[in-house]
Amino acid sequence: MITFNKENKTFKLDTPSTSYVFGIEDDFGYLVHYYYGKKIKGDNVRYLAITDKNFLPCENKREKMTFMDCTAFEYSTKGVGDFRTPAISVKNEIGAAACEFAYVSHEIKKGKKTLCKLPSTFADENDCDVLEITLVDKCLDLRLVLVYGVFNDFDVITRSVRVENMGAKPVILDRVLSASLDLDQKEYELITLFGTWARERTIERKPLRHGYQGVASMRGITSAQEHPFLALVTPGTTQTQGEVYAMNFVYSGNFEAGVYLNQFSMPRMTMGINSETFEWKLNPTEVFESPETVMIYSSEGLGKMTRTFHDLYRNHLIRSPYKNKKRPILINNWEATYFDFNTEKLLSIAREAAKTGIEMLVMDDGWFGKRNDDNSSLGDWIVNEEKLPGGLKYLVDEVNKLGLKFGIWMEPEMVCPDSDLYRAHPDWAIAIPGREAGLCRNQYVLDITRAEVLEYVWNAIKNVMDSANIEYVKWDMNRPLADIASLSLPADRMGEFFHRYVLSVYELQRRLTDSYPELLLENCSSGGGRFDPGMLFFSPQIWCSDDTDAMERLHIQEGTAIVYPLSSMGAHVSDCPNHVLGRSTDFETRGHVALAGTFGYELDITKISEEERNMIPKQVEMYHKFNDLVREGDYYRLMSARENGYMDSWMVKSKDDNEVLVTYVSVVNRANEKPVRIFLQGLDPDKIYTNQETGESYGGDILMNAGIVAEKLWGDHKSRLVHFKVQ
Repeated sequence: MITFNKENKTFKLDTPSTSYVFGIEDDFGYLVHYYYGKKIKGDNVRYLAITDKNFLPCENKREKMTFMDCTAFEYSTKGVGDFRTPAISVKNEIGAAACEFAYVSHEIKKGKKTLCKLPSTFADENDCDVLEITLVDKCLDLRLVLVYGVFNDFDVITRSVRVENMGAKPVILDRVLSASLDLDQKEYELITLFGTWARERTIERKPLRHGYQGVASMRGITSAQEHPFLALVTPGTTQTQGEVYAMNFVYSGNFEAGVYLNQFSMPRMTMGINSETFEWKLNPTEVFESPETVMIYSSEGLGKMTRTFHDLYRNHLIRSPYKNKKRPILINNWEATYFDFNTEKLLSIAREAAKTGIEMLVMDDGWFGKRNDDNSSLGDWIVNEEKLPGGLKYLVDEVNKLGLKFGIWMEPEMVCPDSDLYRAHPDWAIAIPGREAGLCRNQYVLDITRAEVLEYVWNAIKNVMDSANIEYVKWDMNRPLADIASLSLPADRMGEFFHRYVLSVYELQRRLTDSYPELLLENCSSGGGRFDPGMLFFSPQIWCSDDTDAMERLHIQEGTAIVYPLSSMGAHVSDCPNHVLGRSTDFETRGHVALAGTFGYELDITKISEEERNMIPKQVEMYHKFNDLVREGDYYRLMSARENGYMDSWMVKSKDDNEVLVTYVSVVNRANEKPVRIFLQGLDPDKIYTNQETGESYGGDILMNAGIVAEKLWGDHKSRLVHFKVQ
């Protein structure tokens, strides 16, 4: 709910458990932030503004900069005395960077539409209210619209901005962040997610220090190295207690997410497009729209924050029809064959898979052009009939006859120098004229910001899709962007390239999902390098990591699940010894870990042992038994092997509190130890829960306060499921 108090000029944004309050200060019309935290009844909190009335510009112009330097602004600007990290910076015709916005008007609306060309959350008029506040810089003739989405059922506030040039001259936007949040003087710790290929989204937590700290990507993608998420937490915060202020960016390109702790120990959180790689020329009458930032406050620890993110994204971000139904259990041939396959090999995998209950065959890299390794043919999306006689249609028809669906891998944004496409259009690859462009995996990136290149890529995708009954696409992107220049952009617009590139990716995926509405799209980028909310808008699942080792996946999936639903995490049972690490893990454990994701297989089913092959039907049965619960239920982190070094555990509880699935993994067995107790969370204390294997029953209060005793397992890397239902 959104209210505006005309008397004290205060805006109050209420979610079920939180309040967010700011108002109009001073005769100039500054927006000043007062409060964000637990829900409060009134809005009389203007006294919380960290300002001295003697320093208000209307009272004492000689101390304006003192006011600017210590006030908690709602959306911070550059160049007029606020020396903290700004949210916006604008250059005029002489290159001077300064802006100062004053309140003009506001509008409160019911319902929330998606942004024009960008992915964003959506909601109908019963689920969300929207506040739009219009501010103006009269010197620049520039209008700034702050947009807030306030959800009625979730403790979520979304932020984005629009910048409109009302003047007669162009301006240069060299920084337009989506959110700026000035908080009060408390002691905080900073949580971020870092990583690299095969080690994505590792949780890092450290004390907040003075000055600027944060994470950012300049790779053209959100990246495996950094992630567009950050949270400030009070010391001692756990899964169940403590204050959390979190932000997540609905965007798939260069970003920055940071905190500036000033001399008064007031933290400013900011999030938006990375200003190091961004500049936008805004001509008269033009509008620039920023991507959306999701903000969540929790007074009940990280677990409440996590479940809020999950519910929001499942209900108000993911659009795919698959978000509310089971995904087909697939088997991908990548780790089974790599590039060495033909029609008969794929059909042999499909035949064995069909016997076990697997529901889809996915053909990965190597089916097009002359692609027998990763040195050629990207861009030539024509079937290699030496490998696949009769083409895609013959293969897909034969797979369908076996009762399986068919999926395919593509990397539409790329081109190899050894390809017909590159030989015909070398200028289509991103490069700086006169400078040799760098290769990565022996491939260049196509300049899809150019209309003719985008149309070529779209037609290539469409031709493949229309050639056979393809029901799944794995969209990959395997290298960062560098050597940035575009023949379609003049010099004064070259700074727009990275953002225009992301908009072009969104346009292609929008066309794909609109043209084939029943398609299951899974995004991928060298594993989990584009695992972000922007991609979830188009695909209900994203490949979590190329590291399929079950023990490594415990850490990767823990870090991913702190923000994203289990149903969004691409997770497969792969062969052992694992192809990345060489580690061997029980087939049962591999299945239990993959169950906390989309669940599928990444192995040669014709070559694994008979014992493991015979376990697949049992795992398929397990998936069908628990997938509705895993996909729709509430996730709770119970133990972390990343923290304790030996045991990992999580649970999923149904929304009606009547069913619970607990998973625990003994990562490292230890001698002469008492059995571990695992304390469940979030149960109804008055309900009686029955263990579906043993028949023993316990009150919800007992399971939460006394816990369950984990079975002492023999060896390392062992796991168990414990399933409870209410009597």
